[in-house]
Amino acid sequence: MTPSGQATTSDLPKVRRLEAVGFRAWPAASVIYDGSWLCRLTAGHPSRRLNSVNPLDPSDTRDIDIRLQKAAKRFADYGRPLLVRQTPLTPPKLVAFMDEAGWVDDGRTIVMMADLATLIRDEGLDHLPSRDVGRFVDARIRVAGDDPALKPGLTEIINAIKPETGLFIFEEPDFGPTAVTIAVHDNDLVGILQLGVAEERRGQGTGTAILHASLRWAKLKGARHAWVQVEADNAAAIALYRRTGFHDVYQYSYRGPQAA
Repeated sequence: MTPSGQATTSDLPKVRRLEAVGFRAWPAASVIYDGSWLCRLTAGHPSRRLNSVNPLDPSDTRDIDIRLQKAAKRFADYGRPLLVRQTPLTPPKLVAFMDEAGWVDDGRTIVMMADLATLIRDEGLDHLPSRDVGRFVDARIRVAGDDPALKPGLTEIINAIKPETGLFIFEEPDFGPTAVTIAVHDNDLVGILQLGVAEERRGQGTGTAILHASLRWAKLKGARHAWVQVEADNAAAIALYRRTGFHDVYQYSYRGPQAA
């Protein structure tokens, strides 16, 4: 990866693979291709990953203005603002178009990977994942302090995940859920999603423990590498992943004609 955080040309096959497993791990309700531009829309959940245009071929630059107008209409029909997810696969001409039009850069996300064979040895107890999606969603909402109205949408997303999925919940008898995460096992890769720790239990090793439990489960299932997507301003999460052995692979951002 270059000092600016963008992948080099030699890294693009890895980027393409991580993008593909990321889409499978967090599936959108509606998927529409316009050439190699993947439009993902989900009425039931506001996640930007589920509501964005994802260009997948740096050479696909035909009719940029017209295609963005069509995408804007699709997004408006869903009540969503138009967002382009700018990754190393985004055509430079599209990036230049957005730059010239003054599109907003709405936050940056780092994609990280770790080799499970070289992770720091952890002697913690194995923790079996839950099969109860409703229980997990309730725990996730409580731990993250999210709006309970998101429960139906989040439940639908998790139920739509096709690869084998482990739903991890840490709980205490007199407290309730203290931490949650999802591990999505896809061939030799595992994605770590929705990791959250209750505010009262942060800084006590709870996040490290549930992350290691998820990775141990995935390794037993045959995963060899783990990946995660973490917002660049989430210093605590980035520190946790780097302590665990994750390294940066590439970054992406969301671009929109106005702040979204």
